[in-house]
Amino acid sequence: MSPRPRRSYDQYCSAARALDAVGDRWTLLIVRELLAGPRRYTDLHADLPGVSTDVLASRLKDMEREGLTTRRRLPPPGAAYVYELTARGRGLLPVLEALGAWGAGELGERRPTDAVRAHWFALPLLRALREAGVAEGVVEVRLEEGDFHLYADAAADSVEGPVYGDGPAPGEPDARLVLDAVTCAALGRGETGLREAVRDGRVRVTGDGTAAKALREG
Repeated sequence: MSPRPRRSYDQYCSAARALDAVGDRWTLLIVRELLAGPRRYTDLHADLPGVSTDVLASRLKDMEREGLTTRRRLPPPGAAYVYELTARGRGLLPVLEALGAWGAGELGERRPTDAVRAHWFALPLLRALREAGVAEGVVEVRLEEGDFHLYADAAADSVEGPVYGDGPAPGEPDARLVLDAVTCAALGRGETGLREAVRDGRVRVTGDGTAAKALREG
């Protein structure tokens, strides 16, 4: 089967050209998932509730064609294919951060139909860490919905390595944060800063690293 023709706005405008590449439904959310590093198709499907298998497969093919992702086979014993972002794809990190900040005001109370994954709070918390002056180190985050970890030095001009990851940090983190989704949403909306939330007891910080000390001393 030949690939579907590339759709275009046919406008000589950089915004239009960008939307030619990433404007399809689900594309930017796939990028959000792949900012965690290489992911299998089944993992992506599990963390994108609501997407059909056909649409996900189609978007991944389009993203590979646009140079946003690559697909490779893991060596044995894994022997599974994984998808990962290219440097061009990872360059969408500031776009997603800005989009999340713009849409944060839409996060009111969670609706009964709303799915949630702990790591969906990773990008707002990454921004909150930077605003709090934490620009390096690994930060582990614990929510009722699950655990994830962040790399505070992740930046748009760094084209290698994950921005965040599911589960506990792979080694001893520079700080551990315990908070709830309501506080995460408030941080994302800019209603409170991370240092203020720590002082108010809404975020509990443990650890002996530079990041933990900076947050406790704030």
